[in-house]
Amino acid sequence: MKIANVEAFWLRCPVPKEKQHTSDYGLLANFDMTLVVITTEDGLQGFGEAKAAVGSSGVCASIVNCIENELKPALIGKQVKDITRLWEEMYNGTRDHYALSRGRKFPVLGRRGLTVSAMSGIDTALWDLKGKMLNVPVMDLLGGACRDKMPAYASGGWADADNIGTQLKGYVDKGFGGVKMRVGVMDRTVQTSIERVKAARAALGPDIKLMTDAHGTFSVPEAKQFCRGVRDCNLYWFEEPISPDNRKGTAEVRASTHIPIAAGESEYTSFDINELLDIRAIDVIQPDAAIIGGISEAVRVAHLATVHQLELAPHCWGSAFSFMAGLNVAFASPSATIIEFSLGGNPMMYELVKEQITVTDGHLPAPTAPGLGVSPDWDFVRDFKQKV
Repeated sequence: MKIANVEAFWLRCPVPKEKQHTSDYGLLANFDMTLVVITTEDGLQGFGEAKAAVGSSGVCASIVNCIENELKPALIGKQVKDITRLWEEMYNGTRDHYALSRGRKFPVLGRRGLTVSAMSGIDTALWDLKGKMLNVPVMDLLGGACRDKMPAYASGGWADADNIGTQLKGYVDKGFGGVKMRVGVMDRTVQTSIERVKAARAALGPDIKLMTDAHGTFSVPEAKQFCRGVRDCNLYWFEEPISPDNRKGTAEVRASTHIPIAAGESEYTSFDINELLDIRAIDVIQPDAAIIGGISEAVRVAHLATVHQLELAPHCWGSAFSFMAGLNVAFASPSATIIEFSLGGNPMMYELVKEQITVTDGHLPAPTAPGLGVSPDWDFVRDFKQKV
């Protein structure tokens, strides 16, 4: 099948007041995403997501412009099945013929940032289309399931020390065997973060997996202080302890503690991840399919995780489309053993698509529906589409 059209829609949906929360990003009152739609000459459609930010809110106008004015012209008339070739052509731009003939990258200037995010949405939509064409889930195209079901962990945890236990136990009561809470600059002091984690562990008991996420907001000394303060809390991992711009600092934090260090959601392409691995900065790799370069690049990262014997835990804080992209990659990777499930106010996860994504007894089943297995509610798209 040939590509007939490529479209991108910036969607912004208000989060209901009772589901809003405040983090280091501020009060999250809206959820944004870029919906990418690829239509074939036969009218079949594939869907993907591109992100302007790793959090809930971000202006997506530049991504829409990049997709429709820079990448789309090079895709019209191309074969959907040639996903790898199309990735190389988008990444290398006018020098794609050198890249394909020499067998190495000749990237254009926009090899990081929003260009790769835009590519991510297109790539994921192509995988969705190919799965639908062959009537199999994307997971099967990647080699099939490594397990029949996968435990999910509840991602949330913004309450103060007096209430964090109740908040996280509420997640456990829904069947989750693992929970993640936010720490870092939002707490004003390192000691406050430490006290919140201790309160969480005391409330949860020893058997529930507990992760922490600083959103890259600690300094290196602060991250080390935090690790010392929670060394007896049996953290499953400590996510983005410091700014992703300071990779050597992340490696320094990792060398100072026995707590596994997780990162990767802010990285573009497997080249960035490989640099983190070269300096031994992380134990858990967290590519975001809507940022890293789509399903294609997430799979390359998954292979790195397998080779380095590290855990793969895709970043799945986004819409149902990036969630299902990460889920399909995770099920096809032997290195992935647990998947993130957002419990924040997220209309893009639950209202954007017609299908219901549910966790049963703390687990998600291996995908069975063709492609990504989710499709947009076009009434929702029309209601929340932003002008660009």
